[in-house]
Amino acid sequence: MANNDVAFPTLSDSQIAMLGRFATTRRFKDGEYLFQAGLAPVVFFVVRSGKVEIIDSTGDEPRTVTQHGPGEFTGDIDVLSGRLSLVSAVARGDTEVLEIAPPDIGRLISEDQATGELILKAFIARREQLIASGFQGVRIIGSGTSRDSYRIRDFLTRNRVPVTWMDVDNDPSAAGILRNFGVDESALPVVMCEGQPLLRNPSTRDLAFAVGLKQAIGDTIYDLVIVGAGPAGLAAAVYGASEGLNTLLIDSESPGGQAGSSNSIENYLGFPMGITGAELTGRATLQAQKFGARISTPSAAVALDDDGAHLTVSLEGDESAFATCVLIATGADYRKLDVPGREQFEGLGVYYVATPTELVSCSGADVLIVGAGNSAGQAALFLAQHTRQVMMLVRRDDIRRTMSSYLADRIDAAKNITVHYTTQIRAMHGTARLERVDIENTTTGEKRTIATPAVFTFIGAVPRTDWLPPQIDTDPKGFICTGRALANTPGWTRKRQPFLLETSQPGVFAAGDVRLGSAKRVAAAVGEGSMVVKFVHEYLAEVHENVALDIQADIPLTTRATFGHSRARRVTSDERATS
Repeated sequence: MANNDVAFPTLSDSQIAMLGRFATTRRFKDGEYLFQAGLAPVVFFVVRSGKVEIIDSTGDEPRTVTQHGPGEFTGDIDVLSGRLSLVSAVARGDTEVLEIAPPDIGRLISEDQATGELILKAFIARREQLIASGFQGVRIIGSGTSRDSYRIRDFLTRNRVPVTWMDVDNDPSAAGILRNFGVDESALPVVMCEGQPLLRNPSTRDLAFAVGLKQAIGDTIYDLVIVGAGPAGLAAAVYGASEGLNTLLIDSESPGGQAGSSNSIENYLGFPMGITGAELTGRATLQAQKFGARISTPSAAVALDDDGAHLTVSLEGDESAFATCVLIATGADYRKLDVPGREQFEGLGVYYVATPTELVSCSGADVLIVGAGNSAGQAALFLAQHTRQVMMLVRRDDIRRTMSSYLADRIDAAKNITVHYTTQIRAMHGTARLERVDIENTTTGEKRTIATPAVFTFIGAVPRTDWLPPQIDTDPKGFICTGRALANTPGWTRKRQPFLLETSQPGVFAAGDVRLGSAKRVAAAVGEGSMVVKFVHEYLAEVHENVALDIQADIPLTTRATFGHSRARRVTSDERATS
C-alpha cells in the first residue's frame, strides 16, 4: 500500500499537543504488539518515537501494510465503530506512543474541526486502500448451492465487512484449505476470521459477535433509541447525537436499509453524478458514529413496552434497549411472490436486492426482474452491465406510472433490457438452485418457460410493524399513523395534540417508509428522520417539566422557587433501578 498525504498524514507539534490532552503515554519494546487483528477493537495511537508496523495476516503469508513513524497515527474507520481490528500493530524498536480511547477520538473529531477532518479523511482513505491492496478479510468457504453460504456473504457484505468468497464447487484451493483444517464438506459453510476459531455454519448473531459487529447494549436508558437504520434512522442518529442526545441505533440486519443496496441514486440533492446507496448510507453511518451515536447490528426488535417510567424495546437474544423516546424507522420489505417453488429458491436464485453478492450466481446469464418502481429500474440497469439479458416483468402496461422518467428513458435505450408488460411468473423450477421459470402474459394468455438462474423481486411494500403493541395505531396495511392521522384517537391521553411524527403512544415516533403517508423516497426519509429530533427535544422537555412539577408538589411552598425549567437530561441506569 503506497503512503500518501491523505491516508498517512504527519501531525504537527501543536496537533500532537492538543491530542495529548486526551491521551495516556505508553511504551512498547521491539516486537511487542500494540493490538492484534481479531482479538480486540483497534486502538488510536500517535507515535512519539520509534516505529509501528501494520501487518495483514489474512492471506497465505503475513505482509506489511505500512509503517507509522513519529507524528503519525494508527487506526481506520473501525476506531469509531468499535469493531475488532482487521490488522495487527507491532512495535519496531523501542517505541513511545500516545494512546487515546475511542470515545475521546470521537469527541476531539467533533470539537477540533481541522484535526478532526484530517483524522477522518485518513480513516476513510486507509480503509479504501486496504481493500484495494488485496486484503482478504473474512474468508468464507462454501457451496454456491447453499442458502447459508448466501446468508453469511450477504450479511457481512451489507455490514461492510471485507470478505473473500471461496466456492468449493469451482475453486480447487478451497478443498486444500479444508483439508488443512480437517474440515469435512458436511460442515460447510465455514468462516475464517483472523484471531478467531474456525466457525462452522455460524448463526448470524454468532457471526456478528465473532467479527465485532455485535456488542452488548447494556442497561443505559437512552434519550433516543432508533429502531431501523435506513435513511430515516441514520438521519435521526446523526442529528440526535450531534445535538447532545444519548442515542442508540439498532437494526435487524445492517445500516442502510433498502436504500443501502441501491446501485445508483441520481436524484438525491447534492450528488449530480449519483451515488451508490452503500456509499451514501456508509457515510451516514460514519457520521453518526463521529458524533457518538451507538450502533448495534443485528439487533431485531420483537416488542415495545411502556412501564410508565421508560420505554423498553425487547430484542432477539434476550436483550433490551431502554429509552425515554423511541423512533420506529423499520421501513418496509418487498412483498414475496406467491408462486409455486418460490420458497425453495429463496437465496438460491430468488433475491430482493441486486448487488455484487448476487452476481456470483448469475453473471453472464439471462435474469428476470419483477417490478416497475425505481428500485426495479436501478437493479435492471446495474444487472444489464454484468448479465447477458435482463427481462423486466411488469403487471401493468407502462413503467412510467411508477418509475422516474430518467430511469425509464435509460431502460428504453438499453440494448439488453426488455420490458414485458402485463406479464407475471406462474411457477419456479430447479434442483439445487433455480433453473427456470414459467411466465404468462395476462392479456394474451401466452405462456413461456424461461431458463434463468436468478429472479429479482421488487414489488409492493410490507411495513415492518408486526412486532409493535396494539396501542400503536396503524392502518389496515400496517403502516403507522402519526400526527394529524391520529385525530380523535380514543387512546390518546395527553392534553396536547400529537406531534407531527408522533404515534398514538406518547414519546414514540415514526419516520420513513413505515409511516402512513410517507413519500417513499430517500430524501423524504432523511427529512423525516432529521425533523423528528426536534419533537424528541420537545417531548424530553415536557417530561422534565412534569417531573419538576411532581417534585414541587411534594415539597414546601417556600422552596419551590428554586426549581426552574432546564433542558431535559438523560436518566441514568441507577435511577432506572430505583424507579
